[in-house]
Amino acid sequence: MPFFFDPTYLIFAVPAMLFALWAQFQVQSAFNKWSQVANMRRLNGFDVARVLMRNEGLDHVGVETIPGMLTDHYDPSSKVIRLSQGSLQPSVAAMAIVAHELGHAAQDKEGYAWLRVRSGIVGFANIGSQLGTWLFFIGMLLSAAGGRGFGFQLAVVGVILFSAAVAFTLVTLPVEFNASARAREMLQRAGLVTVQEAEGVNAVLNAAALTYVAAAAQAIAQLLYFVTVLMRRRE
Repeated sequence: MPFFFDPTYLIFAVPAMLFALWAQFQVQSAFNKWSQVANMRRLNGFDVARVLMRNEGLDHVGVETIPGMLTDHYDPSSKVIRLSQGSLQPSVAAMAIVAHELGHAAQDKEGYAWLRVRSGIVGFANIGSQLGTWLFFIGMLLSAAGGRGFGFQLAVVGVILFSAAVAFTLVTLPVEFNASARAREMLQRAGLVTVQEAEGVNAVLNAAALTYVAAAAQAIAQLLYFVTVLMRRRE
């Protein structure tokens, strides 16, 4: 969101937005392609989950369904992976997604450091992404209206809070990349993928990783814009 439609905002926002759109296109393309390719054993998402959980000592993890498409996730508080409709099919794409979510379950089981860090800052990140943005713009408005000292300080607080959201997107990257690496290893150990299927698994996982990189790029771009505005106002 630009401040008074500042054209400078476009310099930061547009490249990150285009990257995010491209990343989303890659995810949809990879998922659409490989969701049409059945895996060799005709295992649906639940079947894949059962095989991998038994192989990896993750029998304590629950499996539930969730509405939507590509809404799959692992809930560390409930020790449950939630699978969307597309991940319940006997496809290569579903196999990749289920394995990825179980990769997070494996991280949780062993106390993977980056996952613990992400879980520890998620509350601050949620507050920072909303409250930080509001405080920044309110501070800028107050500064423009004459309350220069207080308004500027309030905007700085907003930027600091928003930085927690940026940190969350950065910490998410090693968590997601590691979960994908674990997914590939788990599928190979279980003997669930052929060479051709491994290509599809990699395509789906790599495309999904791009979305997390794009989210980090957008957050960083917005933070840089905030800092640029603050520096100009200070001058």
